[in-house]
Formats: sequence, C-alpha cells, structure tokens
Amino acid sequence: MPNYDMRFKMFSSVFFILLFFSNSDLGINLTFVSGQCLQDQKQLLLQLKNNLTYDSSLSTKLVQWNESIDDCCGWPGVKCDTRGRVSSLDLSGESITDGINDAGSSLFRLVFLENLSLAQNSIGAIDLPFGFGELTELRYLNLSNSGFSGQIPLDFSNLTRLRELYLDGVNISAKGSEWCNAISSSLPNLRVLSLSNAYLTGPIDSSLVKLRSLSVIRLDGNNFSSQIPEFFADFPSLRILTISSCNLFGVAPAKLFQVKSLETLDLSGNGDLEGSLPEFPLNSSLQHLLLSNTKFSGNVSESIDSLRMLSNIDLGGCSFSGPIPSSIKNLTQLVSLHFSANHFVGSIPSFAFLKNLTEIDLSGNRLTGQIPDSLWEGLEKLEFLDLSGNTLEGELPASLFVLPSIKVLHLNNNSFSGVIRDSFNSSSSPLEVLELNVNNLEGPIPRILFELRNLLSLSLSANKFNGSVQLTDFRKLTNLVYLDLSYNYLSVQVSETAAIPSLFPRLGTLMLASCNLQKLPLLRNLSSLMVLDLSDNQLHGEIPNWIWEVGDGVLRILNLSHNQFSHLQEPYAFRNHHYLDLHSNMLPGEIPVPPRTAVFVDMSSNNFSSPLPANIGYSLTSSFFFSLANNKILGTIPPSLCNATRLRILDLSNNRLHGKIPSCLFENTLGVLNLRRNNVIGDIPDTFPVGCGLETLDLSWNTLQGKVPKSLTRCTEMGVLNLGNNDLNDNFPCWLKNLTGLRVLVLSNNKFHGNISCLGDSITWPNLQIVNIASNAFNGVLPENLFRDLKALSVDQDGLDHLNFLFLTASHIYYQDSVTLTLKGLDVELEKILNIFTAVDFSNNHFSGIIPETIGELKSLYVLNLSHNALSGHIPGSIGNLEDLESLDLSFNNLEGEIPQQLASLTFLSFLNLSYNNLVGRIPQGSQIQTFATSSFLGNEGLCGFPLNRTCTDHSGSPAFQHPTSEEEEQKALDNGIYISAALGFFVGLGVIFWPLVFSKRWRRCYYNFVDKAVMLVLRPHHHQLEDW
Repeated sequence: MPNYDMRFKMFSSVFFILLFFSNSDLGINLTFVSGQCLQDQKQLLLQLKNNLTYDSSLSTKLVQWNESIDDCCGWPGVKCDTRGRVSSLDLSGESITDGINDAGSSLFRLVFLENLSLAQNSIGAIDLPFGFGELTELRYLNLSNSGFSGQIPLDFSNLTRLRELYLDGVNISAKGSEWCNAISSSLPNLRVLSLSNAYLTGPIDSSLVKLRSLSVIRLDGNNFSSQIPEFFADFPSLRILTISSCNLFGVAPAKLFQVKSLETLDLSGNGDLEGSLPEFPLNSSLQHLLLSNTKFSGNVSESIDSLRMLSNIDLGGCSFSGPIPSSIKNLTQLVSLHFSANHFVGSIPSFAFLKNLTEIDLSGNRLTGQIPDSLWEGLEKLEFLDLSGNTLEGELPASLFVLPSIKVLHLNNNSFSGVIRDSFNSSSSPLEVLELNVNNLEGPIPRILFELRNLLSLSLSANKFNGSVQLTDFRKLTNLVYLDLSYNYLSVQVSETAAIPSLFPRLGTLMLASCNLQKLPLLRNLSSLMVLDLSDNQLHGEIPNWIWEVGDGVLRILNLSHNQFSHLQEPYAFRNHHYLDLHSNMLPGEIPVPPRTAVFVDMSSNNFSSPLPANIGYSLTSSFFFSLANNKILGTIPPSLCNATRLRILDLSNNRLHGKIPSCLFENTLGVLNLRRNNVIGDIPDTFPVGCGLETLDLSWNTLQGKVPKSLTRCTEMGVLNLGNNDLNDNFPCWLKNLTGLRVLVLSNNKFHGNISCLGDSITWPNLQIVNIASNAFNGVLPENLFRDLKALSVDQDGLDHLNFLFLTASHIYYQDSVTLTLKGLDVELEKILNIFTAVDFSNNHFSGIIPETIGELKSLYVLNLSHNALSGHIPGSIGNLEDLESLDLSFNNLEGEIPQQLASLTFLSFLNLSYNNLVGRIPQGSQIQTFATSSFLGNEGLCGFPLNRTCTDHSGSPAFQHPTSEEEEQKALDNGIYISAALGFFVGLGVIFWPLVFSKRWRRCYYNFVDKAVMLVLRPHHHQLEDW
C-alpha cells in the first residue's frame, strides 16, 4: 500500500509539471488543484484590493473580491496551490491606476506566487518598484502595457526560477548592453522573453547568449538601429523570433532560416534590412515567415516546398523578383500568402487544392498571362484574393465570383478584357468586395453581378462596359455601401420613381462620373451618403438646393464638376463638406462662400463675375486647396485670405483682379500661388519669410513693376518661378542661383537689362530644365560655363514624370504645373510639364559674341532658341551632340560661315530656323534636314542647295548671285521664331489628356506609350485646359 501511495504522488507531481509547461507559453490560465484559502493569504488579497485604485465599472475581477466569501482561491483571477497558498494572480485589464508603488505593497508578501499578471492596466508611469524580487517562486511574470516604466530592478536577480517574462510596452529606455546584461545575469532559466515596444536601443548585446533555454524572443517595435546578431541562430531551442519594426539594417544572417526548431520568424518593417531567401532545409519547422517591408530581394527558390509546415508567408513590400515558384502548390498547410508590391514576373502558378488557403495577395507586381479556372480549383476556404496592379490579361473566369468562401476579390488595374460570362448562379456567393476597375472589360454589365446579394462594395470604373443600365438593376444588392460605375461607355438611366434610399439604404459612396447622366438620381433623404461623384456628365440647369442636405450633414465629398449647371437654386446652404468640386460648369454671378469645413474647394472654369467676398479667408481656415481660376472675377485680392493659414494651394489665375498683392499673402503657408493673367499692379512684396514653403509661384501676365525681391531666396523649395510678361525692371537677379531646386525659370517679356555674366560663375541649378529669359534687354556675351553647369540638361532623363505639387498625400491629389509653347502665333498649352521636356530660350535680347561650344553639352535639350540677338561667329559643330534636340532657332543674328554638317545627324529635329544670318555654302544633306522648307534658310545670301532655289556652282559650294525671290522678300518681313513662354496652370490629380508638341513626332510617340493611367476615384484629379487669353 505505501508503494501505491508513493507511485500515486509521483504521478500527480509529474502530471502537474507537464500541465504547467504545456500551458506556459499561452498565458497563466492554468489548471490548478486548489486547496482551501489560508486566512493570511485572504487578508493580503483584501489589503491589496483596498490599496489599489481602479475603475469598478470596468473591473471584472477585483470588484468581485468579497470578504464574505471565505475561500479566496475561488475569487476571479486567483488560484491556489494544494496548501491554500495563492500561487497565481491575474489582475490583467482591471483598469488599475495606482496602488503598487513600492516594496511595501501587500502584493509582494504573496511570496508563494508562481504566476503574476498585471498586464493591460494604466498604472501612472511609475518606475518598476523593488519588491518583485521577494516573489522568488515566480515562473511567469507579465507586466506588459501596465503603465510601469524605468529600468529592470536589481532585485530581479532573485527570480532565478522565472521562465517567462513579458514587459511589452514598459518604457525601459535602456541601451543594449544594459538591458541584455540585466536579464542574462539575473534570469538564467528564462525561456520566454517578450520586450516589444519597450523603448530599447541597440545594439543587442551578446550577453543574451547565456540564456541557453530561450525558445521565444519577441523584441518588436524597439529602436535598435543595428544589425541582427548572428548568435540568434545559436539558441538550440529557438521556436519564435520576432524583431519587426526595429530599424535593423545590414544583411540578415542566412543561417537564421536554417534553424530547424524555428516556427516563427518575423523581421518585417525594417526598411533598411537586406537579405535573400536561401535554399530551405528539409524537415524545417517554420510555420510563419514574415519579411514584409524590408529590402529582401532575389528569387524565391523552388525549395520553398521544403517548408511543409508553412502556414503564413508575407513577403509584401520587398524587392523580390523572378517567377513565383510553382512548388508553392506543395505547401498543403498554407493559410495566408502575401507577395504584394514586389517585382515578381511571369504567370501565376496554380494554387489548386490548397484546401487551407484563406488569403492570397499578389498585387503590385509584374505578373502576366491569364488566370484560368484551373488555378483556383478546390480553394474551398479562400476568402481574400488580390491580383490588382499587374498586367494580367484575357477573360475573367466567372468561377472566381462563386468560390464557396470568397469575400474580397481585387482584380483592378490589370489588362483583363472581353466579356464576363454568365455561367454560374451567384445568388449564394458570400462575395462582399469586388473591384474590377481599370481594365479593358467590355460588353454589358454581366447579370451575374446583379445577383451578388452579399456585396458591400462594387467598383467597375475605367473599363469599356457599354449599353444602358438602370440603377434599379442593382436592386438585389441591398447591402451596398460603395458603388462606382464611372468612366465606361455606359448610359446610366435614372428612374423618376425609384428613390435611391429605398434601394440602397446603407449606401455611403456613389460614383457615376462620365455615365451620360442627364438627370440627378433621387438622393434626397439618403442619410448614409458620404461620397457623391456625378462629374463629367450631361447634367444641366440648376443645382437643386436639396443636394446640400443629402447625407443629413455627413456628405463629405461632393463632385459636380464638368457638367452644364447654369445656376444654384436659392436659397442654398452648404453643410459639412470637406471636398467641394464645382469646376467646369457655367455657374454665373456671385461666388458662393464655401463651408468652413472644406479642405478642398474648386470653383474654377465657371462664369463667376463678382468680386471675391471680403471675408472669404475666414471660410477657408480648414482649406488646403482653393481655386477660382478661369472665371471673370473682379475687384482686388482680399487680405482676409491671409487668415487661411492651412492653405497650401491658391489659384486665382485667369481672372480680372486688379490692385496690389497683399504682402501678408507671402507670409502664409502656401506651397503654390498662381495669380497669372490678371491685372495686378505694383511691386512684388518683399515679405517672403524665413522658412518660406513656396514651390510654385506664377505671377506672369500682370503689370507688376520694380525689382525681383531678394527675400525670395528664402523660398528654398522653389521649383517653378514664372514672372514673365510683366513690367519688371531690374538687372538679372543673380541671387536666384541660391534657389537650388529650381526646375522652371521664366523672366521673359519684361524690362530686365544688363549682362548675365554672373551665370558664368558656378551656378547651383542641378534640376533646371526650362529657362526662358526671352524678350528683355539683356546684353553681353553668353557665359561659357553657364551651359556646362546646367546638369539636368546634360544627362539623360529616366522615365516619364511630371512637375507637380503633392498636397494631399493620402488622396494622391496634386497641383499640376504646365507650359505654353508659342509656334508662329499658335499657343499650345501642355497640361503636364514632363521631366523629359527641356528648353532654353534667350531670344529677343541683345546678346553678342559667339555661341559657346559648351552648348553641345546639353545633350538632353529639346528646344533651343537664341533668335533675334546679335550673335556672331560660326554655328558651333557641338550642336550636333544634342541628339534629343527637336527645335532649333538661331534666326535673326549675325552668324557666319557654313552650316555644320553635324546638324544633319539630328534625327529628331522637327523645327529649324536659321534664317536671316550671314551663312554661306552648301546646306548639309541628310534625311532629316531635307524635310525643312525654304523659310528655314531665307535671308542667307551665301547659302545654296536644296531646299533653296539656288544651285551651288563652284567647288566651295558658293552659289551664283541671284536676286531675292518674292517669297524671300515676303518672309523677311515676318518673324519666324519659336518663342517659349512658360505658363503655369492648375491641374489637380492624375489626368491623362496631354496636348502633344505639334512639331515633335518623337515626343508624341514617347508620351502616348508611357503616360500614366488615370485612377478613376472620386478624388481623382480633373484635367483643366486653360484658355490662352
């Protein structure tokens, strides 16, 4: 009998130990064999409760501790051992704010505690108190997000039995050597170390390697700013290693991926961490591999199928390339796969029959090919599929819409085409989100979409769907929250009897841009609507005053632009709109005062003709963007605009404003100020402040006088400066060299004078791509070093981009600069200044001397105009190096000698004018130069050869004397130059309409091949074509 009792006791002890360690990683909800609570233990718990400050309305444990209940071992959060001593105390989430401040707390007299949690409380940022060291029996300690702070107390060294330590969110604020040594020297048996978001710094010290029993290391969200230590791969029992978002850099040790015991590896969110995936070992235990938002690169090896236990892999936002390995189909335990925002190429591999797979994200790669039904067979648990932002093509398999568990399907921004086949019954589909926008899908909207009864969000915009559709066709989709049919070839019919609120009572976003609408939908009383886009339609007449009440005050975004509305129904009252776009209508009369809540206000391109309200600035205190461009607004610029302190873009261009510019306007936070084409007078105020944030300043086509203010040098971010077509009278403002970010400089058509010799000194315009100082009175020679220092004109431009000012980052809304080219009196205004467009225009001045040979270093130059000066000498042969040159005008100078043969090699040259110089000899022969008309060479009596009607008669190529023809006499009276005047306009967003250069076949071809796709969302930008008054 004694032997039986001994065996029973041994079995009980072993069972308890196994039970403890099997649950130790999961928290402290352990199963204990409790005895009757000892009286002293009960009194200590009651003292602890009385000393604690907590919110009884939020408490679920302390609030139930009652002295009348004898057995404290049954109180919530309390467990006892077999002798009735408190061995486990869980006070997590009890809203405790005070009461554990020092070693005298009764908590620290519960000396038999083995498990203690104070996590998720709000203790008032006090230092970790001494006293924890009294709890020498502790195996588990969780103080995460408790409100404690400070360094690890010295008495932690008494906790030699501690196995698990959780200090996540505790503000330890210690260096690597400090916290690593404190833990490794005090807690020799530690198995779980969790110190996420503990304000630790690096580097991580090698003293941690002493903790040979560590199996779980969680250090996420600290600022280590160091490399990953190699010794992490040396812990023999390591199962979990997470060090995400820690500012780690360098190359991740490859042997980390070879640790066979490792189940979870999370290195995500370390933007400077590099590495690649090695060949994976057989029998790896890896289940979770998270490397997103790092600089990992290279191919993903086919050996990935060695990770037979893998359930979650996230490589999103890295730089992986090559094909996605087909061996992924062997990862039968896979639940989640995220490969988004990389450089993967090739076709999508089959995921068929991966029955555990719930999420696939392959968005933002370079994947091609089709996606047939066979790729998705057997995916019974798939809930989320994102293939957006690739170049996938072919027809869409309708079976995708009826996968048995699918809820979210993103197929947008691809090249899918054809008709979606109606071959499945979709009424039972669980699909909630379907995005097909920005593809080439065609035909009528498929009936299968009208049956998706669980659908919350449907986006079909920017396709080629056609035909007529009634909003009532979607009547079965009663749960719809988001509907976008914009920019197709649809004609959306509006029923005069079917009210939208009754069809879609939960609708929050309705986007029907460019849907051939002729009537407003019946939206009155739709209280849930927050976004309404009816732009680019055929709506006309009055804007009814009930539209401002739609959404019952929650309508935040309203876009009625590009219609034919002729007036606002009176009386009207704006509500709490954040985005109000009425531009490109025919609204006349007084300017509506925008709501004070508005962040974006665009009323440009209407017929408003009143003065600006004197107090309008007080209504723009929340606004970032305000435009009244292209109206007929009278009066002066009200100083109240200076009270719009958040305003980043102010565009009042192309109006009839007069008077002076309020000096306080430059003291504001503006990033863009456009007052072009008004009647503004006086000096430019010299009030640009320190820290000036202006990036675009366009004051052209006014009557401004005086000098360019020197305080403008404080605008160090200036990229576009247009002061052309005024009455400014000054020497060249040499201090503009300090604006190192300049990309466009226009001073043309003023009264500037003197030489520009200061530009011969080292200038700092590395980005300048357009410089126009034409039609002034500048004189002297052209500095040789000027052309050598214009670096942006001397290097090849990479890709197509546009000059713009991004002012609402989250919505990708930006102000688009523009340029006007004048060719023989024809103004061509480009809606985007491409970064590949470059121009130098020094025409109509009094420059003399030679054209420097250094001009040949501007190999990215597109337009060069030095006409109407007094330049002499030879045309430099180095101009033949300007391989991208498309327009060259050297007319009306005193140039002499022969035309360099190198000009014949300029294969992209589309406009050439060398007329009215003193050139002699034979016109060079070449396929391109032969295309120019006689007018390109008139007024050079010594020239001969095609296309002139003058033959070369001697060996030197000189012509026999001939009287000028009537055509030459007529042309001599004309000014054939091409004059470039930069005119900055206002274009918000990602518009695609672009007026090509009429003289440039090459640029047209380049632009149409590469111009960016429109993103057809409600905050999508609209394209403004400004009239050239």
